[in-house]
Amino acid sequence: MSLLILEALTVARGSRPILGGLSLRLDPGEAVALRGPNGIGKTSLLRTVAGLQPPMAGRVHAPRGVALAGHDDGLSGALSVAETLRFWAAVWGTHLSGGSALEAYGLQALADCPASRLSAGERRRLALARLIATGCPLWLMDEPTVSLDPVAQEMLARAIAGHLATGGAVLLSTHPDPGFPVDRCLDLAAFRAAEAQDPWSGAGAPA
Repeated sequence: MSLLILEALTVARGSRPILGGLSLRLDPGEAVALRGPNGIGKTSLLRTVAGLQPPMAGRVHAPRGVALAGHDDGLSGALSVAETLRFWAAVWGTHLSGGSALEAYGLQALADCPASRLSAGERRRLALARLIATGCPLWLMDEPTVSLDPVAQEMLARAIAGHLATGGAVLLSTHPDPGFPVDRCLDLAAFRAAEAQDPWSGAGAPA
């Protein structure tokens, strides 16, 4: 069974369509990278797939749910690293202790540290570790290598490889080479809506 099916999807930013006619099927064990310049709609597409904003047209079908690691880490500073992972495991009903997620991103020594005291790189590792804690088969990642040093990028690559090997799937956005193999790259420029503004015409446009 496919973990994600997009059918003739139109994605909007506000009331303006930015991507149109986008169809995609993502099966277990597959990783697909979204490519395109800033402003093309990578983040908006991931938010739509995650259910954080509705599609303007078309259909998103993710029969077993999705877990998203976006630009905003979305961490509660009051929770420790271990408490954060246990919380997300409980939300998804996975009954995981979070131990495997701690190990995957080298967070064992920080288990009792409040998220508010983490560095930017440590917060990013914790945000990515949440995906493991959820037990969700479909991971959405918005430029996951941001704020990661080379060692943490290797941790990310191993975590993704392990997830794919156990039947998971990954949809991620990336500007450079992500540093690990993907099955396909999807150039979103091919799906740019006719009504969309030139992504290079406005400074600071969202991705």
